[in-house]
Amino acid sequence: MSNEEKLARAANEQGQEYLTFTLSDESYALDILQVKEIRGYEAVTKIANAPEFIKGVINLRGDIVPVIDLRIKFNVGQATYDEFTIVMVLQIQGRYVGVVVDSVSDVVTLTSDEIRPAPNFGVAFDSEYLIGLASVGDGMVILVDIEKLITSDEMGLVEAAAEQPGGIATPGE
Repeated sequence: MSNEEKLARAANEQGQEYLTFTLSDESYALDILQVKEIRGYEAVTKIANAPEFIKGVINLRGDIVPVIDLRIKFNVGQATYDEFTIVMVLQIQGRYVGVVVDSVSDVVTLTSDEIRPAPNFGVAFDSEYLIGLASVGDGMVILVDIEKLITSDEMGLVEAAAEQPGGIATPGE
C-alpha cells in the first residue's frame, strides 16, 4: 500500500468535515475546506441576461464574485433577502463564488461509512450533484458536490470566466 493510499484510508477512518446549511426545511452540507467566508447578504450588481439563480456580482476586497442563490437553483423555499440572509463565499478551482442559503447550521465530521448513496428521486435537484446522504442527529443531511455543480455546463461559471478577461476573480488577482 502506497503512502497516498494510507493517507486516504486514514482520512476516511477519521472522517471529513462538512459545513451544514439549510434551504427551506431541508438540510445540506458541503466540504468545509471549500468555504472561505460566511457573510451577510449585500446588494449585488445585476448581470444582464443571467439565469434567475445568478443574482449578480459583489466586490469582495477587490475581487469580483458571482452570487448564486441556491434556493432558486434548487427550487426550494421563498428567496427573500434581509439582514438574516447568508452568503457563503466558496473557493472552487481557484475561483471565488458566493452562494446564498437560508442559514448555516454546524460543522459535522462524517466517515465514508456514514455516507449513503443518493437516490435518484425525492430531492429538489439533480442527484448528479449529490455525494450522498448522511444521518446527523435526528435528521438527514444531503451532501452536495458543490464543485461539480458550480463547474457544470449549466452554470458554466468557472470555465467561462477563466476564458474571459475580467471574469470571475481568482484569489489575489
